[in-house]
Amino acid sequence: MENTEFGFETQAIRTQLNRSQYLEHSVPLYLTSSFVFEDAEDMRASFTEEKVRNIYSRFSNPNTTEFVEKICQMEGADDGCAFATGMAAVYSTFAALLNAGDHIVSVGSVFGSTHTLFTKYFPKWNITASYFDINKPETIESYIQPNTKILFAESPTNPAVDIIDLELLGKIAKKHNLILIIDNCFATPYLQNPIKFGADLVVHSATKLIDGQGRVLGGVVVGNEQLVREIYLFSRNTGPAMSPFNAWVLSKSLETLAIRVEKHCENALKVAQFLETHPGVKQVKYPFLKSHPQYEVAKKQMKLGGNIVAFEIEGGIEKGRQFLDKIKFCSLSANLGDTRTIVTHPASTTHSKLSLEERLAVSITDGLVRVSVGLETIEDVIKDLRQALD
Repeated sequence: MENTEFGFETQAIRTQLNRSQYLEHSVPLYLTSSFVFEDAEDMRASFTEEKVRNIYSRFSNPNTTEFVEKICQMEGADDGCAFATGMAAVYSTFAALLNAGDHIVSVGSVFGSTHTLFTKYFPKWNITASYFDINKPETIESYIQPNTKILFAESPTNPAVDIIDLELLGKIAKKHNLILIIDNCFATPYLQNPIKFGADLVVHSATKLIDGQGRVLGGVVVGNEQLVREIYLFSRNTGPAMSPFNAWVLSKSLETLAIRVEKHCENALKVAQFLETHPGVKQVKYPFLKSHPQYEVAKKQMKLGGNIVAFEIEGGIEKGRQFLDKIKFCSLSANLGDTRTIVTHPASTTHSKLSLEERLAVSITDGLVRVSVGLETIEDVIKDLRQALD
């Protein structure tokens, strides 16, 4: 079902594979490594791609195809490709499109593993990256070099929940003939569609809000058909394929994405408003709080503010550790986008290997806490945060 006259929720629920001879209502699992051919000619035409069909589940699988089709519809993309994890999607996208000697311009506030790709692994292949300050978008063009090929950003960022103007990035990318890639993981396709603002490709860790229940890993990239083709061929030969089971789970998860994300955002706003009133909190960052530095930009490009709230506790790293130790109800976990509220303290955990200067450059202060607000009764979440802060 590809009719764009239908609404977001209808497409998320009603887009599915053709029914088999058993006329099932819910799509079945296709747990097979390979598919059979009718005869020699069928096999030949399939391998030369004269026929579009499933050959091997490393290449494609019905469950994976359905999941990708849904994300393409939600993002307004031409085509897409699914991966075993979010980082497999990020790595494969860059590796497929970049050559030795190429350069990336990226926002400084990127996920830790993406930062490691840029600083540890890509330099081995003579691929370099320059970071711009998300709070100084006017400086972006100064980082562009003759060999720059990709402009990359997350918005909102992890973990400081900063926002970048996607429309501005789209204009810069077009002006300098760059490939614009946006990590849309925190916003989901329900809250934000970067392609509308000029993005060529959109990447998601489906492990987060797309699954939404902390069950399976997955990644996906969607966007320009020619670019996706390059990424697909790379992944087909290097093997970071999404499992059919995970694709089935994630496709079913998309049926409830809109209603879940609405509630996540409602709960997160209440948490952010509570934290703003607490005397032990220095600063709260949530895209739909008027106090957020990029509030107007967030309102322009996002439907709601997302489920991540960042706030700074008075007292630095030690106070942050104490806060985590006092948490009783919320989870201490490295994941986010779960039905269960999760609390992390980046300076003492996920970003502890960075120097203070490196952390501050990406808005990670010693007292920064990230809350992935879940779907529990919100008064229970606030009660736990209050007692840990008090």
